[in-house]
Order: sequence, then structure tokens, then C-alpha cells
Amino acid sequence: MLTRYFRLTEAVQAGHWSLGPSTDEQDQELDAWTAHTSRQVPDRIKLRIREKGRRRDFNLVGASGVPVLHARLAALFAEFTPQEVQLVPVDIKGCGDEYSLLIATRVIDLSRMRTELTKAGDPQVFRAGGSPGALIVSEHIQLLLERARLTGAAFEEV
Repeated sequence: MLTRYFRLTEAVQAGHWSLGPSTDEQDQELDAWTAHTSRQVPDRIKLRIREKGRRRDFNLVGASGVPVLHARLAALFAEFTPQEVQLVPVDIKGCGDEYSLLIATRVIDLSRMRTELTKAGDPQVFRAGGSPGALIVSEHIQLLLERARLTGAAFEEV
């Protein structure tokens, strides 16, 4: 049976916060593509709260949608997909909770997804080639995230 895959998107709701663009330790805005590819990513990333509101476990930041995860969500990715993601600590001004930026280390072309997935050994998480903001997760990961009742995440089958 073929593994089903889902695009992990942000479930935007009124009353929740909105985070500003990511910056390095010198407050220089990061290139979104750099943040997605793990090239030249600083040891820590800084974010500002653009709009105050209730915090979410899953957030997309910047124009291309860089994933920023609460510690409990980041822990699930670290446990179940340790070879497929890089987690970079994030400091959010005015927020004491721990968050991480998620970088999916594998890129797969969605137009040839089934062929590439077979060759790649059915990965649990990857980025869609040509679309830096498209984070794709397996049905296994999707179910784990839904059971954990995390806030801010929505799933769209691909």
C-alpha cells in the first residue's frame, strides 16, 4: 500500500499571534531560502511578535513560510524524523517558551513524487522542490501530530 502524504500548513485563526520575519543574532533578516536549506543558518534565530494573541505550536514565518515549532512539536520531529530534519533554536522577543525553526533536509520534486519517494525509501518529512514553503509529511507523522492536539497546524493531502 502506498504511503499517503500531506502538506503541513498553518491553520490561521482570529485571536492567535503572528510572528515577524526571522533574523540572525545581529538582527539581519534571513533569506527565506537559506533558512529552508540549512546553508549558513545561524546557531540561533530571533523573531518578533508581529501581532499579539494566543500562541500556536505550529507557525509559518516570512513570505515563503519557514516552519517555527513549539518545543513539544519539535520534540516529535526530533524523535520520529531525526535524520530528516534540522532544528534551530529560536528566541521570540516577549515569549518565554522554547521554539525551533524546522529545516527539512530532503527535497523531492512533487511532479515526480511517487517515483522519487520509492527511491528515497518513503521519507517521513521533506520539502517540495521549487517551493521552499511546502513542508510535506507522511500519514504516520500527520497522525502523530493530530493525536498530540497541536495548535496552528492543518493538513492537505498531496
